[in-house]
Amino acid sequence: MKRQEQTGRLHHAAPTLRHAAQTVACALFLLFLQACTSAREDIHSASEPQNGGTTGADGDLDRIVESGELIIATLSGPESYYDYQGEPVGPQYAFAEDFAREQGVSIRVEVARDSLSLVRMLEQGEADMICYQLPLDLIAHNDLRAAGLRVDSLHTSWAVRKDKPQLAAALDLWYANVPHPATGNLVPEKENLRVCRRMRAPLISRSKGIISTYDDLFRQAAGTAGVDWRLIAAQCYQESGFDPNAVSWAGAKGLMQLMPGTAAYLGVSPADIYSPAVNVDAASRLLRELLQEFSDIRQRDERIKFALAAYNGGKGHIRDAMRLTRKHRRNDQRWSDVREYILALEKPQFYRDPAVRYGYMVGSETAAYVDRIVDRFRSYGGSMSAGAGLSAPTTPQPASRKNRFTGGSRKILRPDDPGFGTDAAQ
Repeated sequence: MKRQEQTGRLHHAAPTLRHAAQTVACALFLLFLQACTSAREDIHSASEPQNGGTTGADGDLDRIVESGELIIATLSGPESYYDYQGEPVGPQYAFAEDFAREQGVSIRVEVARDSLSLVRMLEQGEADMICYQLPLDLIAHNDLRAAGLRVDSLHTSWAVRKDKPQLAAALDLWYANVPHPATGNLVPEKENLRVCRRMRAPLISRSKGIISTYDDLFRQAAGTAGVDWRLIAAQCYQESGFDPNAVSWAGAKGLMQLMPGTAAYLGVSPADIYSPAVNVDAASRLLRELLQEFSDIRQRDERIKFALAAYNGGKGHIRDAMRLTRKHRRNDQRWSDVREYILALEKPQFYRDPAVRYGYMVGSETAAYVDRIVDRFRSYGGSMSAGAGLSAPTTPQPASRKNRFTGGSRKILRPDDPGFGTDAAQ
């Protein structure tokens, strides 16, 4: 995500006197804001009406605070906002969320198709502010006001309506006090999209059929999800490298890298998310749900690939790729065809296509995710041929043997526990 238009040096910005005809009272008010020592106190001072007056035609910032919700309009894309494993992310969104947090309100995102649609949404009152880098000449041409996050070298900024003076002042003051990236590059590099983890060996003993210390959990999970237990093992290694304490840059946790929202949906408490047994069981229930979601994929080995892709990238994005596949007269039942459009969802001409509902996705990550799991599953002795060990069992598969690595009575320990890696946990 190293695009030239996404770079530029962010400069320190503060509210200035933009109109020579402003009154003395307004000037004193702005000077007072600049003199305050607390950014949060300044911002809330900016939202208060002067001399018992109103705060603008639409109620302005105090109306937003009273409603408890800030509505932002933006475009989907790596430089702005997108859904990543069920969580909203993106540089512009992150800054907007920080501003909303300062106001004590939640944030709601409305996604437009293009810049002109953003302007129309703002003019029609469908959003409080535009959180996307619009050209300053476009802002001026549509009689809007530049405010908040800006890239001076690109002559771009967020925008609000001119009848939102308190919101504009609060945005400018917030931006003057918020730390900015020194380079002006608001987009996290793909190299940073990593899991913080301590990698284990991908296989303990091929001759003994032992993949990891968690094989019993994978066998139980396979019974829940209805897949070969070695597929669960391969997925776990891709997710965390068999590290139960792994944490991703986006906040996914545990052996199977459950996102906080997903964990809550599956009934996993924050206190239990690192428990190997709880984490793997929840992941197996999610995989089972995704296999049911893609029951329209008739061939089961293909369906598993779609479910794995949805586990990583979100089922909405996978359905988008399937719609694009059909639109381009390819086979939306075949993973190899849909995979091409999952990769294409990193390109604006595809993620802004009218057939796409969920916008940009990190398609290269999802495509590689499935490829690596399938390859490792095969290296573990599994087969993706239709019906080859992939039919759903009616009961959980028991452990095939007991040994020093895996057994029904063995206690599963976290790596930081004193007994981890010893025979003390028998």
